[in-house]
Amino acid sequence: MTSMYSPMRIGLGVSALLLGLPAFSAAGWSQLAPSPDAPPVSTAPAPSPEEESVATFKLQVNLVDVFFTVKAKDGTLVPHLTKDDCTVTEDKAPQKLKSFVAETQLPITLGILLDTSGSQYRVLPLEQDVGGQFLQRVLRQKDEAFLLSFDVDVDLMQDYTNSARLLTRALNKAEINTAGGNGAAGIPGAGGGTVPTIGAPKGTVLYDAVYLASNEKLNQESGRKAMILLTDGEDEGSNHKIQDAIAAAQRSNVLVYVILIADHGFYGGFGYSGFSAMSRLTQETGGRLIDVGNNGKKLEAAFQQIEDELRTEYVASYTPSNTKLDGSFRKLGVECRGDGMKVQVRKGYYATPPQN
Repeated sequence: MTSMYSPMRIGLGVSALLLGLPAFSAAGWSQLAPSPDAPPVSTAPAPSPEEESVATFKLQVNLVDVFFTVKAKDGTLVPHLTKDDCTVTEDKAPQKLKSFVAETQLPITLGILLDTSGSQYRVLPLEQDVGGQFLQRVLRQKDEAFLLSFDVDVDLMQDYTNSARLLTRALNKAEINTAGGNGAAGIPGAGGGTVPTIGAPKGTVLYDAVYLASNEKLNQESGRKAMILLTDGEDEGSNHKIQDAIAAAQRSNVLVYVILIADHGFYGGFGYSGFSAMSRLTQETGGRLIDVGNNGKKLEAAFQQIEDELRTEYVASYTPSNTKLDGSFRKLGVECRGDGMKVQVRKGYYATPPQN
């Protein structure tokens, strides 16, 4: 039985996943069982019919929350804008804002996704050291985070908690997985990294990890949500394509940050091709790509930048002028007045009916 201190192996070759059905049974994701940090079950009396009617009405109101950051021409964050300074459009149509606030204290739900494929063999200790320091700084009392690792499979290393100690402990237990099952054990990258195995290519299921983290973890949360990937950006063998991962993150309203960290020597001078895909993933979800190579100081700076952005966000809320909940993708646009102002925001959202 998997405890909260040991990783949970997530197999991705099951037919239920490919069919779009619930991917795992009760023996799968640990969030199906009560989290040790979950709030207590309510013992309040059942609501009256009138209260149920009000609750139903609220669920039917399609309120869109748009989280974004604004930077000046010199790249510094702009923290003191008002409702009159910014406009929001949906499919180019201006929207009437119901609220506009700078969110510095709203709790953050954070997913840390750690690449443990063979290509990360030399940089994993650096990620563990700097990542642990980041978690100690960023997590506040009402925040929560979880940790996944991914290589040939996806592991849930630590379920939701606001304990930086537990997350750091799980982070430090992460190990490089170089055994792809085709005699590649012990060879960094072969079968367990970004080099495909013979016959059944499966090396680093990065897109599957983003897809699962979005759908199985972050989709159930509300408020500010972000995902931080520590990876070289290479995917090999995922069941899902990059567009599937992007769409899952967009449906879950998750900002995706990628810290591109790689041991350049691993690739033997040929380079790696993860930059373009990771740039697309972050741009379309409202996050950002930060390339640090294998430089510890740059990695520290990257975590600091992400922390600053998460604590200097705005949220603009509106009821769309297009009231159809037809599942279509709606393009978002945010502009703020000022010379050279640059807005960092997701490209859009899917207009799906609220879940009961």
